[in-house]
Amino acid sequence: MKGFAETEGELCPDCKAGPGPENACVGVGMPIQMWHTPDCPQWTIMQINFEAGSRRIEEQHAWAKGVFPAAHERLQQTAAAMPPDTPAQPFIDALTELVQAQADTTGFVVLYRWAEILERHFPPQLPDPQHTAE
Repeated sequence: MKGFAETEGELCPDCKAGPGPENACVGVGMPIQMWHTPDCPQWTIMQINFEAGSRRIEEQHAWAKGVFPAAHERLQQTAAAMPPDTPAQPFIDALTELVQAQADTTGFVVLYRWAEILERHFPPQLPDPQHTAE
């Protein structure tokens, strides 16, 4: 065992690296891979972009954590001020519940929770076998 993947890949136009224990292999689209030497300019640019992207995500997350509670409160106040017989009530209730589900988690609201909430507020139309609703 050599400790590194020996899969073929595209040659980097800058460093022309191939499989090797000192080189980095990056997926550039399935199933294409590209190898880079540690001092490859293209690899350096990729690393800088990865770090910048991570920094942006951290900044966005910090901003959202600061803004979300107040925005959530405004949504709840606005929803509570709506007259209960408004035609938009199912939308208001679904949005309020979805935002609350997001507030209750540290990550994303998973798809099955979205489906549960939307099914509750927008149930499927059951077939009318005798066509009495027409």
